[in-house]
Order: sequence, then structure tokens, then C-alpha cells
Amino acid sequence: MSQCLNPDCLAVNPVTHRFCQKCGQKLWLKDRYQALKLIGQGGFGKTFLAVDLDKPSQPRCVIKQFFPQGQGTGSLGKAAELFQEEAKRLDDLGNHGQIPELLAYFIADDQRQYLVQEYIEGENLAQELASQGVFNEAKIRALLTDMLPVLDFIHSHQVIHRDIKPENIIRRQSDQKLVLVDFGAAKAVNPGNRSVTGTIIGSAEYVAPEQMNGKAVNASDLYSLGVTCLNLLTGISPFDLFDQGEHEWCWRDYLVNNSVSNELDNILEKLVILGVKKRYQSAADALKDLGFITPKVSTQTNVKIPNIPKTQLQSGNTQTLIDILPGGVKLEMIKIPAGSFMMGSNQKDNEKPIHRVTLKEFYLGKYPVTQEQWQAVMGNNPSYFSGSIFKPNPKNPVEQISWNDGQSFCKDLVSLTSKKYRLPTEAEWEYACRAGTQTRYSFGDDEVQLEDYAWYSNNSGGITHPVGQKKPNPWGLYDMHGNVWEWCDYDWHNNDQEALINGDEDKKIFSSKVKLLRGGSCIDNPINCSSSFRFGNSLNNRFSNSGFRLVLD
Repeated sequence: MSQCLNPDCLAVNPVTHRFCQKCGQKLWLKDRYQALKLIGQGGFGKTFLAVDLDKPSQPRCVIKQFFPQGQGTGSLGKAAELFQEEAKRLDDLGNHGQIPELLAYFIADDQRQYLVQEYIEGENLAQELASQGVFNEAKIRALLTDMLPVLDFIHSHQVIHRDIKPENIIRRQSDQKLVLVDFGAAKAVNPGNRSVTGTIIGSAEYVAPEQMNGKAVNASDLYSLGVTCLNLLTGISPFDLFDQGEHEWCWRDYLVNNSVSNELDNILEKLVILGVKKRYQSAADALKDLGFITPKVSTQTNVKIPNIPKTQLQSGNTQTLIDILPGGVKLEMIKIPAGSFMMGSNQKDNEKPIHRVTLKEFYLGKYPVTQEQWQAVMGNNPSYFSGSIFKPNPKNPVEQISWNDGQSFCKDLVSLTSKKYRLPTEAEWEYACRAGTQTRYSFGDDEVQLEDYAWYSNNSGGITHPVGQKKPNPWGLYDMHGNVWEWCDYDWHNNDQEALINGDEDKKIFSSKVKLLRGGSCIDNPINCSSSFRFGNSLNNRFSNSGFRLVLD
């Protein structure tokens, strides 16, 4: 069905109609965007789920219509300005994987302002709280590690969101990533206007004190994110979590069988402290306290490998090459035979079309790179799942690794071994994961069996586990499904049609800042852990569920 956009009509029409059968108004904005249904409304406008008819795939999108009701002249003027500012902010921020993309902004034939943006399918965190209950420490940490890089990004573009709250953070259904939405209150800042008092805007429960005085700064967004965490930890309104008499937060009194480590407690306190100067001044500062420390590249390029013989072992039909790293740490590589396979699937648009790829022989890591292997090469351990609140295990996969970090590891490993170690291309990864199969998983299509092969959302408890505990795929590779996402040496493409499919050309590294990850992780659903599921992220981003495995030419 097609929804009329005339606020005085809003009639539902047959999908084939171009004009409303009730009021006669055109149904398609710019002869392109067709509203399907009303999904939200407030004092200054309405929001519609829509479809973009100009694109072959006809993707869903969102139409936001400026339609103020019953407000004073000054308020109307400010609201119109904010609506236009939202479009400007989204346009300035460009295409970020966790911010809705601006598709269009215009004044239509009915003389109303319209904004069209990407549709994010999923529940917001307020809905998730209502359906699943309060968040535990692991989920709060995951929230912070997902959202703080987004805030760091928008603040680096001189934008303050000013309305961060659970309702404005959506867990995207396709990949479970958190997306920051509703930039209607966002403000552009520059050195000339930082001291100027602005409009008091935002949701009162989550707004920082200085923002209530019209002087929002970057730290104001961090305050709102911290208050969001307190609400999700307790399920209690922030108004009730603050003791007005003592003028301090009392959120700990509302924790019920939901303990928080001292480390996270200190981070939350520094996010929501009332004094701006005592608060975190940047998202990057908060990320550091969460353990997101940029790994130092080892300067020990002349370290000698211990004099332990390197051997090649035969195990069934798989040939294994073992390198010995400093400290006697083993690095096992499985020989992957040359051959062809059908890459992709018809399950999702970005996995289409299914096409043939031919690859030469190569070696692939038997497991994802572990914490002890990273420590042996780089001299540190950036992993989140290695701290005091978790039982450390050097056999756990290393995580909180960006694509750039993986490149640094490969560079140092090449210096240590004089061998050509690198990240796999996307085609190499899927070929090795499938191991001769064409089913959803390397063991078949039955996701019930995933329990035997992967650590994922149903059985991991939200944490990583030592590699090699589950069953291997037919070629002797472990943890190809789940545990941690694995970076590939390849750019993100919207679908495989855009990618080069020749085996040799597929090994080129391109220039995009968005790279591929494959395989799913310990917090992902079964769909995300399939052999063909594709996920892109910024090459600088680090998460507690992203790692990598190696290729040896």
C-alpha cells in the first residue's frame, strides 16, 4: 500500500496509484520516493517508511516531513532551522557505517521540507531494554565500544549530537551493530561559537547540566551516553537515579543481581560527573580506559627466532606448516589446495551474485591469531578479554584489532620469519571456510549444528573462548564460524557484482577506508556466522569481537 503524505489526508492507497484517491495529491516525492506507512510523529513533523523506486533493488528508506503543529512563531522558525540543520549535519558527516546516510533533502511541491535517509531496521535500545531486561557489564562494554568511536567521528567533524538516549541508538538487525540516529538536535561547532549560548535542546533525563544552559560541548554527548548506560544497567529513569538532595548519582542502589566491576564503575562515573572539566573530554579518552590502546609496533626487527626446528606435518588429508615464534609459541598454517568455487549466495543482496572464483594454492591459519601469538610478535596484548574481570587465556583469539593493526602484525611477522604472511582476501577466506561445500555453513544448512562448530550468541555468554575447542571444517580449520570477526585484505563492496572476481586480481589491496570482515563472532546470531555473510567497517575501528587470521603465500 501507499501512504498519502498530505497531513490533512494520510489516506492509504493501492501501491499502483500515483495520486491519492482521496485528496488527489501526488504520492511519489520527486517521482521517486513512495511512502509505505506512517511510523512516527511529533510536534514538528512526521516520519514515514518508504521505498526508493529509482534503484533496481528498491531499498527501504525513511521520509521525514517537516509539519509543525500548534507552536509559536519563534518556535516554528527554530524548528524549521533545526530540520534543515539535520540534513546539513548528515551531509557533512558523509557515509559512516553507523550513521544513517542522507539520501535527499528538498522542498516539495506542497512547499514542505522533506529529508530522506537510509532506513535502519532493528530495535532501539529502549525497546531492547523492555523486551530483554537490563544490560549486564558485557553488554554495556559492547555498547561503549560500539558508540564511542561514532562519537569520536562526529566530534572530529565538529558536530555535537545533543540528543543521545536509548531511543536514538538502534541495533541494526542485519549485523547487530549499533547505529546512532536522529540528528535533528545536532549542532555544528567551531572555535568562534563554542562560547556562545545556544538553544536548550535534548531529552531532559539525559541532558548534561551545561547543555541545559545552552552551552553544549563534546563532553555533553559523553555525559548523555553515560546516563544511557545507567538507564540500561538498572531499567530505572535517570530522574530517579540522581539524588537531588545529595546532588549525586545513586544508580548503584538500583543494581539487582547485576554487579559492575570497579573498572567499569570508574568509567561510568567519569562519563556522568557533573563538572565538565572533570568529565572525559573526548571519546578517545574513554576508549583508552576501556582498554582501546593503540598497539605499539614492535621495534625488534632483528630478533632471532629460537633455534627450534620448523617442521611440516601430515594430518589426514591436511598438510600443516608450523612456525615457532619468540618464546616457543607455535603458529600453525593449513595448506589450502588450488581450485575453483562458487562465491556468494542468494540470501542477501550484498552476497549476490553467485559467481565462480579460481584461486592458487596458499596456506591459511589453522586458528585465528591468538593473544599469545600477538604478544610474542608485538610485545603487548590489546585484547579486551584479557583483563582482571575475565579469566585470561592466552589461547583466546586476540581482539580489539583494527585492519591497520593486522597489517602492522603481518609486517613485524615478515621481519621475524622472512616469510610472506598477510591477511586473506575475501575470496580466499570464503573458499577456505566453505572447504568444498556450497551450503550455508561448512557443515551444512542446519543452524542447530552450529553449536558444535562455533562460539556465537547462543552459547558463548558474550565472551570469546580459546581457539580450537569446537569442531573444524572439512579442511581442518577451526573457528571459521563465530568467536571473532576476521579482517580481510579487501575493500567493502555493496555486492559481489562490484568486486573483481578474477583470483589473481582479487589479491589486490584497494584504497577504500572500509574493509571486509567475515565469519561472525561470539555475540552474533547464526545468520551472521554463515560462510557467505559479509560485513564492512572502517579500517581504524577496533572492537572486542574483531580479530584476524593469516595467509602464507
